[in-house]
Amino acid sequence: MEYVDVAVIGGGQSGLAAARALRQHGITPVVLEASERAAGSWPRYYDSLTLFSPARYSALPGLPFGGDPQRYPHRDEVVDYLLRYAARLDAQIRTGCRVDEVSCRGDGEGFWVTLADGSRLGARAVVAATGGFGCPRRPALEGLESFTGTVLHVAQYRGPEPFAGQRVVVVGAGNSAVQVAAELAGHARVSLASRAPVKWFKQRPLAGKDLHFWLQVTGLDIAPLGRFQRAPATMAVIDDGRYRAALAAGAPDRRPMFAAVEGAKVIWQDGPAEEVDTIVLATGYRPDLGYLGRLGALDAQGRPRHRDGIAHAQPGLAYVGLEWQRSLSSASLRGVGRDADRIARRLAAHLARR
Repeated sequence: MEYVDVAVIGGGQSGLAAARALRQHGITPVVLEASERAAGSWPRYYDSLTLFSPARYSALPGLPFGGDPQRYPHRDEVVDYLLRYAARLDAQIRTGCRVDEVSCRGDGEGFWVTLADGSRLGARAVVAATGGFGCPRRPALEGLESFTGTVLHVAQYRGPEPFAGQRVVVVGAGNSAVQVAAELAGHARVSLASRAPVKWFKQRPLAGKDLHFWLQVTGLDIAPLGRFQRAPATMAVIDDGRYRAALAAGAPDRRPMFAAVEGAKVIWQDGPAEEVDTIVLATGYRPDLGYLGRLGALDAQGRPRHRDGIAHAQPGLAYVGLEWQRSLSSASLRGVGRDADRIARRLAAHLARR
């Protein structure tokens, strides 16, 4: 049986930041990543995805992004960056290691971590770093399960070409919903359906400076507001003007959320029923933390019980990368390192006491 100090579950941006922070505090972690490379969910995002934060605000601790600091990196640049980051870490990263379950050891010395292949290891502490974007959220919409067209979550979307000439409805009002709807509108007839109008943030609101500059200057980026978040909030769309212009021009058009789906038709609240080919759910994600179910670490909705990333009732269990874990930036490349350092200090103290 193998025993380790800390098992870090997840080898994306959250797990890599956690591994570095633990090493900085004298702890030797083992990172367990389910996929074949340490890049998290980034390789699976849609092809045109571009960060809405400049490169200078999109780096993990210890390694600048490189290149023009004012540019907005593409998805593939982020993947390459994370792979470079992983290669430089003084930590053991095991790919192809999916964790099925974490349970308490009977001797009170930590946890058992059981892998999908049936093997397991003992860990004095565990960091759940699978982040807040591992489980696509599919809302309960009346009649959606019986829709005879195609339903997919934005997690399954790659590009607009397969939808050419179709009638498409994109559900959502966040960044991904607006960006995907606008991209699809160049190939298909697209409506953006949401329960509330889209909210906007200017990408460069003052003095030509990016929004993230002002978030840092004002301290809003790191303010400990996460403990006041009781439910996921729809974030305003960060826009340089093109997406707002696209909606204003009706490509896509924005409509109130449909009332129901019947067969191949969407029943609009503000108009007649209409046949639709594809419904794209850009409705966000939930944390992928099912492996913690047996610990009693999750509430009835599957959300972790924690404060600032430290589990309430399971000593030695911590989280990194949750949305609003502590602040606005907790689930981002720019902010995950701060939370990682905080939980690493807490875990170092916990292990020292034991």
